[in-house]
Amino acid sequence: MELEFLGTGAGVPARQRNVTSVALKLLDERNEVWLFDVGEATQHQILKTTLKPRKVKKIFLTHLHGDHLFGLPGFLSSRSFQGGDEPLTIYGPKGTEEYVRTSLKISESHLTYPLNFVVLPEEGVLIDDATFRVECAKLDHRIASYGFRIVEKDHPGELQVEKLHADGVPAGPVYAKIKKGEVVTLADGRQIDGKDYIGHAQKGRIVTIIGDTRQCPPIERLAANADVLVHEGTFGKQEQKIARQYFHSTNINAAKVAKAAHVKRLLLTHISARYLGQAVRDLQNDARDIFKNTKVVSDLDIYDIPFHGRKE
Repeated sequence: MELEFLGTGAGVPARQRNVTSVALKLLDERNEVWLFDVGEATQHQILKTTLKPRKVKKIFLTHLHGDHLFGLPGFLSSRSFQGGDEPLTIYGPKGTEEYVRTSLKISESHLTYPLNFVVLPEEGVLIDDATFRVECAKLDHRIASYGFRIVEKDHPGELQVEKLHADGVPAGPVYAKIKKGEVVTLADGRQIDGKDYIGHAQKGRIVTIIGDTRQCPPIERLAANADVLVHEGTFGKQEQKIARQYFHSTNINAAKVAKAAHVKRLLLTHISARYLGQAVRDLQNDARDIFKNTKVVSDLDIYDIPFHGRKE
């Protein structure tokens, strides 16, 4: 499981940062990529990576401001020309489907795959399958804006083959039953409990991605005990007043919620173009004064999300 940042800027594209998009790469977990926001030129950024558009099966939109949205019609159209023939589902605020359908209709773009839409509720579960649970909650922005909590289901413990060999259990079809935790009778008459030969379950990982917002209670709930929190850091600590005026957060707001929610890592994105060089380092260092494990991400940064107990 990895996060790859395709755009980390705010408002308009800049030389150092494209506008917002982040890919959650679930290639080992389900051979898919999920996109969160699709700002202008997202598909150009993808050309600089190993991402395959046909692998993108779900797109989540935090809100419908242009810097999070304007790259969507182009990406959808290009996906048709790049081997994309499997269904794609877009989860977004009310108005998402109208925007996409209108853009495709006027441009006479024809997709080679089914396109499905899910309107985000104010709060609720979007996905709950064998591998992941995804929840959303409405935040506090000038227009409807959302945060997402992606929870990986726990991985079953591995079959302890060496222990089976040590106990004289020969390899064969019986291993399948043992792996399921069943009680089995061996050829020599012994009965063994499969649960005694299965390791501890591997706890799933949690990723929280927060859209543009002022600070509000749903953020901490979505971020609780997350392995990584992706949060906007549009403004620095000296600009709390203007951040609130424009319905945004500062780096300090994000650091405080990361600390309160007991997350493991804070990744700051949606950085205003006014911050360059030392100013970016100051954003990071000021946040680290409150929450040490903070990083201001840059375009094309990749962050691996390790299992619990493993180092990055």
